[in-house]
Amino acid sequence: MTTVYRRVLSWLDERFGAGSIEEFLRHKTVPVHRHTVWYYFGGMTLFLFIIQVLTGILLLLYYRPTPNDAFESVQYVMTQVRFGWLIRSVHSWSANLMIFTAFVHMFSVYFLKAYRKPRELTWITGMLLLFLVMGFGFSGYLLPWNTLAFFATKVGTEMAGSIPVVGKWLLIYLRGGEEVTGATLTRFFGFHVAVLPGLATLLLAMHLLLVQRLGMSVPPGVEKAIGEGRQPARSMPFFPNFLLRDIMGWYAALGVLGALAAIFPWELGTKADPFAPAPAGIHPEWYFLFMFQTLRYIPAKVIFLEGEFAGLLAFGAAAAVWVAVPFIDYKAGFGRVTRFFTGLGVFALGYMAVMSALALR
Repeated sequence: MTTVYRRVLSWLDERFGAGSIEEFLRHKTVPVHRHTVWYYFGGMTLFLFIIQVLTGILLLLYYRPTPNDAFESVQYVMTQVRFGWLIRSVHSWSANLMIFTAFVHMFSVYFLKAYRKPRELTWITGMLLLFLVMGFGFSGYLLPWNTLAFFATKVGTEMAGSIPVVGKWLLIYLRGGEEVTGATLTRFFGFHVAVLPGLATLLLAMHLLLVQRLGMSVPPGVEKAIGEGRQPARSMPFFPNFLLRDIMGWYAALGVLGALAAIFPWELGTKADPFAPAPAGIHPEWYFLFMFQTLRYIPAKVIFLEGEFAGLLAFGAAAAVWVAVPFIDYKAGFGRVTRFFTGLGVFALGYMAVMSALALR
């Protein structure tokens, strides 16, 4: 068996340099400390993204992106295709779990100061991936063409339309016209299965390359303790030790996903009727709730700005600061700036949780 493996590796090495990959994996290590558990959420997010791609391809075999057929095609998958209900449920639940693990990964990287030099680009590509993942959720929500998705998309695109100067153009671009119609469905389908996956693949490749090139960051507190000799510098080989642990995280995610999909199948609802009134208590998916609730509290006018635009401007500024943290908190772990940003992270996490809970009351 070993001889066959060596021959295959030699054959691949002549063509792709597989030997250098093996050598890299053999010498790559991962730091071991009390915060190591947070490293596994990045791999878990990647695993759920792969589940999304595979189940999405299966659903794509039956889905028809037209207002007359979209709802019926999803209904057909759920009622007539063998295990179609399970595939659709896995796709929907894995999307939500992927966004959840992406947020956990983002906050863990933030609080562990893993964005420090020279990992600024790793943080930026990760943040862009998080925005794309939320874009996947927003665009995919409309595709079943049910009532909740229709009106949630209408509200979401109206928010974009409230932006001065470019708002009207942006609304028409997203909707394919003045209203949410079949053209909107076609555009969102294109975003969901072509544009966003293409961008995500490029960013994911860059992000993974940076992670492999720069390795895992050690938190400032652990780094300081090692430097002062209060604790030893410990590490484990990436292959197979860390990789096997990572795969166990994937199994855990798969177990949770399978249980949710089987016990709580994702419902389809009723077909969208553009002429029907919006249902009472409608709200966006959970990962947009904090923004939705904030905009509800903002008055119609804020100084000379429209309230909704002022809220979107504030969220845009907050997102820009969050992405730029590696360049602002450049002394992470060693000064007052870092304590401020740690507090800012705690505030952001608490604010999102409280506002989301208020929106669900």
